[in-house]
Amino acid sequence: MLEKMRMESLDMTTQNIEKIGALFPNCITETIDENGKPKKAINFEILKQMLSGDVIEGSEAYEFTWVGKKAAIVEANKPIRKTLRPCKEESVNWDTTENLYIEGDNLEVLKLLQESYLGAVKLIYIDPPYNTGSDFVYADDFRMDNKDYAEEIGQFNDEGERLFANTDSNGRFHSDWCSMIYSRLLVAHTMLRDDGVMFISIDDNEVENLIKIADEVFGRRNRLAVLVWKKKYTGGKGTSTFVDYHEYILAYAKEINSVGEIAMARPDEEKGKFTQKDEYFEERGMYYTRPLKSNLDPRPTLVYPIELPDGGTVTTQWICAKDTYEELLRDGRIEFKSSQSSKYPVYKKFYEKDGGGNVKIPSFLEISNNNEAKEELKSLFDIVQTRDLPFQTPKPTKLLEVFVENLSGENDIVMDFFSGSASTAHAVFNVNARDGKQRKFIMVQLNENKEIRGNEFNSICEIGKERIRRAGMKIKAENPLISTVLDIGFRVLKVDDTNMNDVYYSAGEYSQDLLSMLESNVKADRTDLDLLFGCLLEWGLPLSLPYTSETIEGCTVHTYNDGDLIACFDENIPDSVIKTIAKRRPLRAVFRDSSFADSPSKINVGEVFKLLAPETRVKVI
Repeated sequence: MLEKMRMESLDMTTQNIEKIGALFPNCITETIDENGKPKKAINFEILKQMLSGDVIEGSEAYEFTWVGKKAAIVEANKPIRKTLRPCKEESVNWDTTENLYIEGDNLEVLKLLQESYLGAVKLIYIDPPYNTGSDFVYADDFRMDNKDYAEEIGQFNDEGERLFANTDSNGRFHSDWCSMIYSRLLVAHTMLRDDGVMFISIDDNEVENLIKIADEVFGRRNRLAVLVWKKKYTGGKGTSTFVDYHEYILAYAKEINSVGEIAMARPDEEKGKFTQKDEYFEERGMYYTRPLKSNLDPRPTLVYPIELPDGGTVTTQWICAKDTYEELLRDGRIEFKSSQSSKYPVYKKFYEKDGGGNVKIPSFLEISNNNEAKEELKSLFDIVQTRDLPFQTPKPTKLLEVFVENLSGENDIVMDFFSGSASTAHAVFNVNARDGKQRKFIMVQLNENKEIRGNEFNSICEIGKERIRRAGMKIKAENPLISTVLDIGFRVLKVDDTNMNDVYYSAGEYSQDLLSMLESNVKADRTDLDLLFGCLLEWGLPLSLPYTSETIEGCTVHTYNDGDLIACFDENIPDSVIKTIAKRRPLRAVFRDSSFADSPSKINVGEVFKLLAPETRVKVI
């Protein structure tokens, strides 16, 4: 059917609503037009809140809401005076790696990274704490009506930060969790590329609330799927109703029209080679198992003995004839699963394949499980008993590899801001080793001691960093031919208070006599590297680019990414050093305010750069 010409001018209201929706998807709602049909509209209350630094009073209705929702928006948009401090001694291959491991509250980290990685991340996977009643601790600013009572029982510190785990006895049990995840998704959404995708693991305690929140943040049209993952194959002790075998994984696109087809794509040279036993997809777990035992009416031709791995046999009615079973066995499509008393056979079925050599990712995932995730961690840490694992809830890398391999590619950034034991980083290493691409990761984890067992590790961050070290060494040993090009390192950065003294922000509040007593704007314990990375954040530069330092006439000069930024933080820098830096014509140059003896000296620096490097932006701290 041919499309009709509009024959009228553009509806600018609709155009403006679309533009606002692109910037603030959570502000789009629906109303009824004059013909009784639904149409898009703007929720101006939410839009005003998105553009305000304070909580706006008023009713919250006709949308998914909870106590503290507006405060969560304010929290997401509120600037912070924090920085990221490099930690070279805990890093691996600091000078060359492009991977980042960041310790700190993930909301603060996301805010700090927002400018440097705005619209730059291809894939985000998170496994946030599930709201089970006792298992997540956060420090978000949730000042509420019962503040006096909360302060009386010690729930908040002096900055209004929450200090204890959320429990189901709390009247704001669901509200607190919703606020926690909402503010983080609002910031994370801005960091995805237009063709970026986000995956969020969750259980049934908050899945319906998370879907509504994610629909707001991303827009309902960008919801790709609500996947169901079979997390275990045994269990159910103590349950009085149903056995909980699954979790959910929510999948959202930044812009669905930019994502393209989502499928397991084989290399070109492998396409068209499908067999009943497909090694390529079997290696990636793209198959599922089905019982071989039949529950149909008796059929004598389907009854025969099957030999078990331990030498015994089991005779019953199976779903196929004996010759078909033997063919499946030869093809490697028979597995023997363990029950409480014996082993039993199952057969593998591959996921649906198309004519182009791809496998569609199904909405029901039977890829690895929690037990395999623990076995993987046990092997990596040389641990015998599962109970001795320092981290009890890892995700299996094989599951994450499906997302990493098929939804990211060369030089893409993969982020996980609830990093836990760093399964996502491990998955990135595995996939890079397999296909030779150079994906990069950003892992973020609060340095808490929840779930820690044994005496070797004091925090989840220590476990995560050690896992990445061990996974990197293992992969390098197993792939000697490509080990030289694999990036198995990571730069460690830690959230800390600003590098600057209070006088830097409020010099007008200090008298001239007091100012003269302050030797520097910079805190005494901060290094040149601390200051350099603080400048990178302010200028919005990625934190994983090459860095070198050198000594010029006794001054330490730092060069970032071959001249994106050159910095010198020494005192009394000679004019000759200033001229040397200017002659290199960096895009940006940074010095300390105290690097110059007086105002005329600073003016002279400006004149030198105007003459030798007029395009360079020069700043002081």
